[in-house]
Amino acid sequence: MPYLLALAGAALSVLAFPPFGAWPLAVIGPALWLSGLARVERSGQGAGVGFVFGLAFFGGLIWWLSELGWEALVPLVVVQAVYPGLFGWVMVRWVRGRSGHRWWMVAAGVWAVLEFVRYRFPVSGFEWGAWGYALSDLQAARAAARWVGTTGLTVLVMAAASGLATLAMRVAAVPVGLLAAALAFGALLPNLPEGEAVPVAIVQGSTPCPFEHCENERFRTYQQHLELTRTIDPGTVDLVVWSEGSTGSVDADPINAPEVGEAISAEAARIDAWMLVGGDRPISETHWINAVVGFAPSGQIVGEYRKQHPVPFGEYIPARPLFEWIPALDQVPRDMIPGEGAVVFDLGGYSVGTVISFEGGFSRYARQMVDAGADLLVVATNEGSYGTTPASDQFIGMTRMRAAETGHDLIHAAVTGKSAIITDGGVVGQTTGLGTMEVLYGEVQPRPGLQTVYVRLGDWLMLLAVVGAAALWIRSHFGGVGSGDV
Repeated sequence: MPYLLALAGAALSVLAFPPFGAWPLAVIGPALWLSGLARVERSGQGAGVGFVFGLAFFGGLIWWLSELGWEALVPLVVVQAVYPGLFGWVMVRWVRGRSGHRWWMVAAGVWAVLEFVRYRFPVSGFEWGAWGYALSDLQAARAAARWVGTTGLTVLVMAAASGLATLAMRVAAVPVGLLAAALAFGALLPNLPEGEAVPVAIVQGSTPCPFEHCENERFRTYQQHLELTRTIDPGTVDLVVWSEGSTGSVDADPINAPEVGEAISAEAARIDAWMLVGGDRPISETHWINAVVGFAPSGQIVGEYRKQHPVPFGEYIPARPLFEWIPALDQVPRDMIPGEGAVVFDLGGYSVGTVISFEGGFSRYARQMVDAGADLLVVATNEGSYGTTPASDQFIGMTRMRAAETGHDLIHAAVTGKSAIITDGGVVGQTTGLGTMEVLYGEVQPRPGLQTVYVRLGDWLMLLAVVGAAALWIRSHFGGVGSGDV
C-alpha cells in the first residue's frame, strides 16, 4: 500500500504543475505519499517508498528531457529521486511511532534541509519540482512570494501536506492554516507600485529548422532575427530583445564577426532603441561563453552579461575525463566558462538585469540581479531542444515566479518559443507559439528602487524551517524528551 500511495501521489503532484496547473494537487499529491510513508515501520522501506515517489514524480515532470536521449533523462531523475528517498529514511527513523502533533514540523523541516541542498548539489543543483512552482497560476501565491519566495511557499505546501497526511484534523489545522494564511496575506497585499510604461519588442526569429538541426543553422538563425528586426518601425519601442542562441558561433557572433555586430548596431540606431542580443561565442577549441550583449541606440556595444550557471552535461561536462566513454557526450565538445557575477545594463532612466536560460529556473540569480540594481528582468532562453513538449510552459511557470518574488516585470525571450512578457508580479501576457517567427510587442513598467522582502532577506523561511528541524533533532536526541514529545 505505501508504494501504491507513493505512485498515486506522484501522479497527482505532476498534474499540479504546468501545463496542467491543478495547483491544489500540490498539497494533495504529497499528502497521499506521506500518508503511506506514515505506515512504514523500517527506515529502509521508508527510503524505498520515497525513492519510488521521486522516480515517478520527476520522471513524469521532466520526461521531455528524453528529447535529448534517455541518457539525459534517466541519470537526472535517479539523482533527484535520492532526495525524497533520504526524506523517507529520515522520517521513519526519526519519528516512527511518535506523536503526530509535531510530525508535520519535522517533515517540513527535513524537506527544507533536503530542498536547500538539492537546489545546490550535485553540479550546482536543480530547482525543478519545487512545490512553490505549482502555485504559479495563483495570484495570491505570487503576491505572497514577494515575502517568502518560491522556497518559502514550498515549505508551507510541504507542511500542509504532511499535516493532512496524519488524517487527523486536529493535527492538520495548524499547517493547513499556515498555508491558507500565507495565501490570504498575499491576496490582501496592495498592487505593485506603478512605473513609467516602456514599449518593448521580443524578436522570436526561430531557426530555419525548428526543433531539429540543419546546415548553417546558426548563421541562418541570426539572419532570421535580423530580418524580423527590420520590420520594427523606428521610434516605436525602447528595448528590443533577441534570445539566447539568436547569434553565435564564429560567423554569426557580434564580437567574432564584425559585420554581424555592425548589422545589429545599424538596427539599434535605425529603431532608436536599446538591444539585448544573446549568443554563444567560442573562444578556443575547448571553451566557449554564453552571453547577452547590450547595444545602445547609438549602435555602440555597451557591455555584456555572461551566464554564470552552465547546464551540466549540456553546456559543459563535469569531470570530463570520467565520462569520455559515453558517445552522446561527443555533442558537447567544448566546456562553457561561467561568468563572474551580476551585470546590470543602464538604459538611461532604468536598468535591466539578464539571466540566461537555466538560470531562470533558480531563485538566486534573479534576486542577485535586483540586488545589483536591476529595475527590469530579462530571461533569454533557447528551448529549441525540447520540441512541442511542455518544457516551455513549465519554464514560463518558473520565470513568472521570478517576477513575483522580485516584484519586477520580466521579458521572457526564446528562440523557438514560447516567448512572453510577464508583468504585475507574474501576470503572463500575450505569448508566442512554438517554432514560429514573430515579433511580440508589449509594455513593461520598470520599478526603480523596489526591493521586496524576499530580495532583501532571501530564503529566510526555508532557513527558518532548517533551523527548526535542527532544533527538534537536538531536543529529541539530547534533551531527554520522551517519544511522545516529537
